[in-house]
Amino acid sequence: MTTFSRAAAALARRDPVMATLIERSAPFNLPGRAPRHFAALAESILYQQLAGAAAAAIHRRFLDLFDGDLSPETLLALPARKLRTAGLSGAKVAAVRDLAAKVAAGVVPLHRIGRLSDEEIIESLSVVRGIGRWTAEMFLIFQLRRLDVWPVGDYGVRKGYALAYGLPTLPTPKELQASGERFRPYRTVAAWYCWRAVTEQRKNARNGR
Repeated sequence: MTTFSRAAAALARRDPVMATLIERSAPFNLPGRAPRHFAALAESILYQQLAGAAAAAIHRRFLDLFDGDLSPETLLALPARKLRTAGLSGAKVAAVRDLAAKVAAGVVPLHRIGRLSDEEIIESLSVVRGIGRWTAEMFLIFQLRRLDVWPVGDYGVRKGYALAYGLPTLPTPKELQASGERFRPYRTVAAWYCWRAVTEQRKNARNGR
């Protein structure tokens, strides 16, 4: 049994609603992570507030500028106007350049970030322009594979939790924080199944169920 499957099994044993979600959903899994932390964070910044297809196109053009050699140093060496040709807004240019500058200066210690606690990582990344708690939490989940992250500010997690537990309104972040305590140390897995609950609802709506 893998770490992921053990985590899902533990949730199913302690919570009947999670057990139902787990039984009817695909097995818990996370997509492949970026080969470098810097690339993962730059991608997160580019994807913010954009539709998936548009963000993916900008991200591809952005990567093409570096010919496979994206790093803080190569990004800082590229003129801002060149970054704009890939479709980045002025705000996103400023954000990725701030990320590169802070990583290059050691303010954001990506070389040892995996040794820090979740809260230390969130605090460290949040000094970068364009990176807040939510982006840092997504980095913890999808890049560092931390299994006990509970992104209570995420709309999808709040909506999925309300759907799964039959709540008439979305829980507030504070309410969701308290409710998530029972899922420790696998709150990431619980969040993933909340996202799945939203996906299932959309699929059922398309199918007229």
